[in-house]
Amino acid sequence: MFAKGKDGGKDARFTGKADAFPSKSKPWQGKFIIQAKHTTNPVASCSDSEFQTIIKKELPKLKKMKTAGELEYYLLFTNRKLTGVKDGKLRNLLEDYSYEIIGDEKIQLWLQEYPEVVKAAQLSKLLLPLEFYEQDLQELIIAFSKCPFSDEQVKDIQEDLARIPLDEKNRLNNLSKEYYENSLENSYEYFSKIKSFLVDPRNDSLKNMYKNTVSDLQDAFLLKRGDFYSMEYFFDICYKKISDDRKLELRNKRSLIRVFLHYMYFNCDIGIKVVN
Repeated sequence: MFAKGKDGGKDARFTGKADAFPSKSKPWQGKFIIQAKHTTNPVASCSDSEFQTIIKKELPKLKKMKTAGELEYYLLFTNRKLTGVKDGKLRNLLEDYSYEIIGDEKIQLWLQEYPEVVKAAQLSKLLLPLEFYEQDLQELIIAFSKCPFSDEQVKDIQEDLARIPLDEKNRLNNLSKEYYENSLENSYEYFSKIKSFLVDPRNDSLKNMYKNTVSDLQDAFLLKRGDFYSMEYFFDICYKKISDDRKLELRNKRSLIRVFLHYMYFNCDIGIKVVN
């Protein structure tokens, strides 16, 4: 490992034989250069043009190290999401190197598989992931997606918009203006429908699921607030917990997961509340 400062294209180096990387049957052996590329954006992806620019800037450094005999294998860790499509495009950029890009999904998986690494690195908080009964919200979202709404059932949210001092609320909860304007505001069109859905007596059992979920999430947020450096990061963790590719009905309606989380926040069910 190296101290903070200019890294010359490397955050750490290793010379030797990997135990089980990329596989136990064919582990890599030689000179490794390791880099970490961190972003504070909780929804960042390796598909972002910014990340491709980062990779392109690293190429001259990699070429220099390879020419000098310092590099045989290149590992890049990032807390961005890595899709299969983008992985293929990145391979075109790095085709001259034996490399691996380890995105957020794989990092999280490895931390769960190797808790001793978490303990050794004093990241014990990661051993206590956000826990709540996500099945309630899954069932609620699926039921909501099937519900027809008449004009009479849908209430206007303009009164609510005027009632809540949003700028102060967003400041207290560290929710960025960019996220609010580009993501949360897009959910407004659903809020009246959600409100109407929850007050319908026929949905009392689902409303109870909603209440239990927000109680769990609010307690988790307040208890571990220091771990969630922004409200959008909290949303992202909840989204990952709730989404389940095994549920076809939910997979096809997964955008509603964020809509419901945004509604909870907007309705002051989760987060730091503003006192009028």
